[in-house]
Amino acid sequence: MPLSLRLLAAGVAGLVLAGTASVPATAGPHAPAPRTAATQATVTAAEAGAAARRTAVTSAAEARRVDAVATPHLRWFPCYSWAQCATTRVPLDYDHPYGEQTTIALLRVRAKDRKHRIGSLFVNPGGPGVSATSLALAAPMVFSAGLLERFDIVGVDPRGIGASDNVSCFADTGRQMAALKGMDVAFPVGAKQTKAYLRSARKLATGCSTTGRRLAGAMSTAEVARDMEVLRRAVGDRKLSYLGFSYGTVLGQYYAAMFPDRFRAIAVDGVINPRSWVGSAGTRGVIQDERLHSAQGAEKALRRILVLCDRAGETRCAFAAGRPLQRFATLARRLKAKPVTVEGTRITYATFIGYVLGALYGDDAPAEVTGLAADLWKLTSTHPAAASVPALTSAVLKRRARAFPYDNSIDAYASVMCTDGQHPAKASSWPAKVAKATARAPYFGPAWAWASVPCARDTWRVRDEDAFTGPFTRPARNPVLVVGSYWDPATNYYQAVGSARLLPGARLLSSDNFGHTAYGTSPCVTAAMDRYLLHKTLPARGTVCTAEQPFRTTLDDEGGAEAVALDLARATKEEIAAQGLPPAGAPKQQPPVGTFPF
Repeated sequence: MPLSLRLLAAGVAGLVLAGTASVPATAGPHAPAPRTAATQATVTAAEAGAAARRTAVTSAAEARRVDAVATPHLRWFPCYSWAQCATTRVPLDYDHPYGEQTTIALLRVRAKDRKHRIGSLFVNPGGPGVSATSLALAAPMVFSAGLLERFDIVGVDPRGIGASDNVSCFADTGRQMAALKGMDVAFPVGAKQTKAYLRSARKLATGCSTTGRRLAGAMSTAEVARDMEVLRRAVGDRKLSYLGFSYGTVLGQYYAAMFPDRFRAIAVDGVINPRSWVGSAGTRGVIQDERLHSAQGAEKALRRILVLCDRAGETRCAFAAGRPLQRFATLARRLKAKPVTVEGTRITYATFIGYVLGALYGDDAPAEVTGLAADLWKLTSTHPAAASVPALTSAVLKRRARAFPYDNSIDAYASVMCTDGQHPAKASSWPAKVAKATARAPYFGPAWAWASVPCARDTWRVRDEDAFTGPFTRPARNPVLVVGSYWDPATNYYQAVGSARLLPGARLLSSDNFGHTAYGTSPCVTAAMDRYLLHKTLPARGTVCTAEQPFRTTLDDEGGAEAVALDLARATKEEIAAQGLPPAGAPKQQPPVGTFPF
């Protein structure tokens, strides 16, 4: 793939999936021992639930909050060719169910087999800040035939996000652009950029704590879980069925903890341990990624790719000449010393690392990362090959430019993250904390460490007194399925391991796929998740699914440029609808869970 297309595609989620294997895996550092074919038995959720002698019920306080709200009457109307849409009003503060309200948007794709319909499957793609209604609209492109047959796929845009009432931390787009100018980099490098980044982060925090206060102070994950409980009743389901990706796994685990007797099945994929997300009095002085370890997960994935590239050799990997690990470090040093300009676009070290981190999100990460590195190696060489990259400038501008209408993705991300968790006291302490993060993860430590700087307590002033901080160990009536990928660059695999240990009766399903989240990366993992959601059947303990491994074919055998599927992570609903329903038997795409930068 030429450099222009490779950089355009870097970090793009939702490419057509390749065929994958479904045999027990053996890869993965410190991974659990794989199960043999003879031990791939499954157990039912009822059997797992029987292991717990007693189960928790919804607390009196939570029941009082949500049960005081009358069940909304949803007036569904046709939208976007194959879907139905509705809006409803929910309390801004559940302590005052008849007080101020906020509007919530829903979209559903109805089950094809109405006679054997199980109910609704609520879905959330994470972020926080990614639209769940867009994921539901894209359900025919993403989810298996079994789920589409038996469930209404329902997306609810969380309060403040997507088609719901939006949080806006600035009065208009112009003010927002001016305030956030210093954050228009993957991460700051040097004293000048650091000062500008801190200044913009403080302005974002101040804006959300003042102009955006009404919603920013009511966007904790607990409030979204309460909304989902009310909307479960609204769609007529006796118990909740839920599938959450990335940050959506936090929402699923909150619901399980807050309403342990009110869900049928909760599957979480690309998992964040809720204790790591929230923090504690003992960890409030550390940045969030020191608890999440996302940077170390990305570092581990990059190293694995470069090691496999080295083993594959030059005929199978574009970056295999010499030693890929050392060459990557050399490339990073070159860009630190002298950025390159391609068709008017300046590619700095931080830009490069941002592109690599974005590329790591896809299941095709090995080919994308090594191809990107190979092309930039040529550009930074003494006599770089001529390269025409007209698409790069438009790709960067599309990713970064802000225009009409107001783009609240940064506002929404910060409003949830900062309202939910414990964060250090002073924004001025971040540079020293970033230095420690860089020591832990030299390439990706800064990117993940700087992400939470708006949450410093001396600038982020708005709070939600009804935010939930645990416990997350209450035994539920039904088990949660926890899915983790070894090489996930955003949600470290060990977050999934921790969540599975934290939640009584939970079951861990592991996968050795590259990219962020596992669903759709192999028949093994997709079938296991489908069985659980459809039949409440858990995979056997210790199950590890194997995805197709990289660098199996020669570069000459890869043929010409492949058609790139619609980027579901960035497409509007209008663009998804214009694409039309996929033909029968068409390959599925990965769930649109977003990429870095957010």
